[in-house]
Amino acid sequence: MDYYSSQITKLIEELSKLPGVGNKSAQRLAFHIINMPKEQVECLAGAITSAKANIRYCMECYTLTDQELCPICSSDKRDHKIIMVVENTRDLAAYERTGKYEGVYHVLHGAISPMLGIGPSDIRLKELMLRLQRDVQEVIIATNSSLEGETTAMYISKLVKPTGIRVSRIASGVPVGGDLEYIDEVTLLRALEGRVEL
Repeated sequence: MDYYSSQITKLIEELSKLPGVGNKSAQRLAFHIINMPKEQVECLAGAITSAKANIRYCMECYTLTDQELCPICSSDKRDHKIIMVVENTRDLAAYERTGKYEGVYHVLHGAISPMLGIGPSDIRLKELMLRLQRDVQEVIIATNSSLEGETTAMYISKLVKPTGIRVSRIASGVPVGGDLEYIDEVTLLRALEGRVEL
């Protein structure tokens, strides 16, 4: 039995299709949207429609942008000889928030996962190799520490090393504020292997 009119039910159904939005969150969002002023709802709908129509991949690094080149790739203040390879645009944003990385990026849009049927040709590896034909000094592999991320990192390393370009992997290990007794053995081993001199 439907509790709401068909319009409200439809709105809840559509919102619940968003990642991380369950049925209760979708209901809260739906009623919030219904109670918003008409102008705000039109702005929200317009922003969604405009983003879908205008956002595309950067021609250089394949992050999402509304220009031919994203602001990072088009900046002459960035070091274009250092490329950090990330799995998705959210990972790029996480590194940008640190404010410390001055190179450029390459977004793979996924990771190699034979279990899910995702092979090297399903992510942006070919485009990365084309970029490496230019003057590049280092490739920093910043894929996740998952099985898929590690598989992807090893694959990229094997592709890039023969070119003579330096390949490095981000360190992983103990999170700040983490208690050692609760951290798994693989993470502790990584932290030990990636230690730095003080």
